[in-house]
Amino acid sequence: MRVETEAPGLSEVALKLARQLDEADKPTSAAVVARELRGILADLRKLAPVDEGEDSVNDITRQREKRRAEAREQASGE
Repeated sequence: MRVETEAPGLSEVALKLARQLDEADKPTSAAVVARELRGILADLRKLAPVDEGEDSVNDITRQREKRRAEAREQASGE
């Protein structure tokens, strides 16, 4: 999720809980650890940087802006 720099402590706790979950020998303790891990992962997802890379929504936005710019140029040139 690339949040290690945003929340290093919370990231470390998540890793430790994941290790504990892997090593849990009782279902009850595994359930408790899993619940805590799920909560921390939800918090980390909220802190994760949004990737503004290539996706269909960004492509559509760029295409729309290009069409609008062309329409403005055409309108001002007439």
